Amino acid sequence: MLEKSTPSLQDKELRYRTLMATARCAMALEQTDTAVRALLELNRDFPHDPDVLYTTTHFYSELASRAAQELAATAPTSVQAEQLEAEAFESHEDWDKAVAEYRKILQQHPQQHGIHYRLGRILLSKTPPEVESAKSELEAELKVDPGSAAAEFMLGETARQAGQWDEAIARFSKASKLDEGFEEAYLALGMSLNSASKFADAVAPLERYVKMQPADPAGHYQLATAYARTGRKQEAQREMQLQRDTAAKITREGQRP
Repeated sequence: MLEKSTPSLQDKELRYRTLMATARCAMALEQTDTAVRALLELNRDFPHDPDVLYTTTHFYSELASRAAQELAATAPTSVQAEQLEAEAFESHEDWDKAVAEYRKILQQHPQQHGIHYRLGRILLSKTPPEVESAKSELEAELKVDPGSAAAEFMLGETARQAGQWDEAIARFSKASKLDEGFEEAYLALGMSLNSASKFADAVAPLERYVKMQPADPAGHYQLATAYARTGRKQEAQREMQLQRDTAAKITREGQRP
């Protein structure tokens, strides 16, 4: 009845309540398609509504839990089930158990995409980080999946942190080409070019980054630096003002109760 009545509703409040009720009924009846459609409509018609966002978070979490249970019940020895278990250990920062699970997957499926990358990320997360072992895993990921922008990016980060600017620049540049929507790669590339005193080259990736992430003060600061060092004083001043404005906004929002 709720599904049939929703399309004809003109009253906004009544439509809101009806969609909410539809989502709740569908979840109770385990009608996933109907629940997801109702949630999508709620988020489209009532963006930023706290109750919509809360309900969406709660129901998607429940759907994820149901899917995980079904995976464990129907295919407990599959690579997907093993990876899900490894990711659970990783999310709880139980690094040793996560590594053991990922190694187990690689023994059975050596060409599985993403596993070497996850191992590399874990090794970098340890205290102290196991940098050389992590780099080996990330290189192994690129042999399995040459199109992994994430692996290229992480190798760029290890090079950047070591002050190896040429390698960092090459890695970040490759990552941004493999995934043109990889925002962090443009910022990291610009930062590395600035650090290598290649300010003119840094302008283009930083300009792209601030268009993608205009609210990030770091992007404006780095772009201001590149502009200033290439004689573009007015543009540098504009970016420094944007850096101050965005940083102040973040501070204000962080102080809200």
